[in-house]
Formats: sequence, structure tokens, C-alpha cells
Amino acid sequence: MKDKLVVGITQGDSNGIGYEVIIKALSDPRILDMLTPVVYGSSKIFSFYRKSIPEIEQMDTNAISSASEAHPKRVNIVNCLPDNVFAEPGGATADSAKAAITALEWAVRDLKSGSIDVLVTGPINKKAIVSEGFGFPGHTEFLQEAFGVKDVTMFMISERLKVGVVTGHIPLKDVPAAITEEKILSKLRLMKSSLEQDFGIANPRIGVLSLNPHSGDSGLLGTEEQEIIIPAIRKATEEGIMAFGPFSPDGYFGMGHYEQFDATLAMYHDQGLAPFKAIAFEDGVNYTAGLPVVRTSPDHGTAFELAGRDEADPRSMRAAIFQAIDIWHHRREWEALQEGKMPVREVQEEHRQHPGKPQIA
Repeated sequence: MKDKLVVGITQGDSNGIGYEVIIKALSDPRILDMLTPVVYGSSKIFSFYRKSIPEIEQMDTNAISSASEAHPKRVNIVNCLPDNVFAEPGGATADSAKAAITALEWAVRDLKSGSIDVLVTGPINKKAIVSEGFGFPGHTEFLQEAFGVKDVTMFMISERLKVGVVTGHIPLKDVPAAITEEKILSKLRLMKSSLEQDFGIANPRIGVLSLNPHSGDSGLLGTEEQEIIIPAIRKATEEGIMAFGPFSPDGYFGMGHYEQFDATLAMYHDQGLAPFKAIAFEDGVNYTAGLPVVRTSPDHGTAFELAGRDEADPRSMRAAIFQAIDIWHHRREWEALQEGKMPVREVQEEHRQHPGKPQIA
């Protein structure tokens, strides 16, 4: 089993807090004993933001043109941006959006070739990148197309809570029409598979939320529960998926019912992400379930208002890095177990050797 992975990290929007949280997350020298970081962006901009963080006086970096040149004991920076690039902390620009797109495209190319083992993406400004010709509403949709998979799901994960969504980056007015039995079933299948192979949870229990208040109140407040969600849960149960609900979101989260389940499936973006960030914002991670590769990101955005001020919290970025590594190891263990190459006791020993994100303050 491979112990030290090469972790690709994209800068995100260079005018946001991406560089700051990356630098802070990688500032402890013990990190380099656990992984080889490869940051996609600009060594010039990296240096600019590092100087804005007084507590980080020294960081061993290595400017490279390809991930294949990565030094195992340094923070490697793939210079994929023009030499005249510069940062303007505080708001998205055409140049910062183009830089975010370029960094992502280079990293995905290396992920496909095996030059990096896992991918962690820095936060982007969706409106800015779309304005610059990026044909997707976010990382999730881009990666789905890049790796040619039929479906993926945004899976928000932490030690306390895991939340998937049926519909992602679409207007709220379009949500009811986008919810179908097959889409709910597809997300439940993805979540079950991910919980088993990516997180080592056998026979996972998934709570399913309602769309309407009070689960539709027997049709008084909406019929989606009776006509779509309940039939989808029944079909999932017939397939061997332990899905339960639908539950009214207010009581489900407010009374802590989510603690009875290994994961929760929400009907739309804010229904799942609002409670997730209220409960687990500091160490929350956005994971794309359903890809043949591992991609995570912090659960926050660009936070332009904090950029360049040494105020950004790196905990979510650090958690995203360690979660990517953990998921990679879980997948290898799952594959070995399915092929009969690793007895259960050896899988348990692997879990002891890779027990989650290391305790680095």
C-alpha cells in the first residue's frame, strides 16, 4: 500500500483566500512526511501571499513546470500561469478567473495521467469563470464531463455529518421539476457505493429529506413526497439500499435525527449545505462522489473580503487534503477486499495505519 501520495492542489481564484489557506495548511513541516504537495498556479503569487502571513517565516518551495519534477520534501508549485501574472486581492477579475481555469485544467490533465494521486481544488468564483468561457457551473460538473461518468453527486463530508444533494447548482425555482425518481435513486446508489468504498462503512443508513414543509403534510403542502420521493425510497430499499424517510428537514436537523444515519440526502443545494455548514463548517469538505478519481475541496468560497489580510481559516483546506488521502487509501483497501487479496483483518490494520487526518494544529 502506497504511504506517501502526491496531492495536487489548485489555486482557485488568485484574488481570493485560496493561496492563504493552502499556504497555512501546508506550513507545518511535518506535512511533508505525509504527502508530496503539488500546487497548480504561480510561484510569484504564492510568494506574494506567503509574505502577507507574518507567522510563516520560512517555507521550502520548489518551482516546477510539471508534476513529474516534484520534490518529495518541498511544497512544489507548477508554474502554469504567465510570468506577468499578479494578484489583486479583494475581487474577481478576468485574469484571476482565467488563472483558476488554467490551474484546474493542468491539474486534471496530471490526474488523468497519474502524475498526481488525488486532487484538492481551491475555491473559485462561478460567475467569473463562466464569464471567461468556462462551460460549467462549478468544479463538480466539469469533473463529471472530464472523466466521462453518467452521474456524480456533491457530497459534503465531516466526522459529524455527511450530506449529498439531488440537485446542485440550479435556481431554486427549477428544483421541483428537476427532482425525479430516477435521479433520487441514482444519488442514493452513488452515496451507498461511496460510503462503502470511500469511507469503509458497511451497510450504510441514509436519511432522505422531503422537498416540502412537513413532508408535504399528506399532499396539503405539495405532492412530490407521495408521487416521487416515497416511491424512490421504496425502489432503493428493493435494491438493498438502506434508505429512510422522507424527513422534514427542520426537525431532522433541529432535533439531531441526522445522528442516526451515516449520511443524508437533501433535495436541493441550500437544504443540505445550510445545516451542514452550521454544524460542520470548520472541518467540512466538499467531495465529488461517483468519479473514478478522488477530488475534494474546502467547503467555503473565495471570501474576497478576507483576501490578503491573514484572516482566512485553513482548517477546511487541511481537512480536504487529509480526506483526499484517507479516501484514496479506503478505495485501495476496498478494491483489495473485493478481489480477495486482503483479508478483513489486514483491512482493519490498514485503517489503524491511516486513521484519518493527522493531528496537526
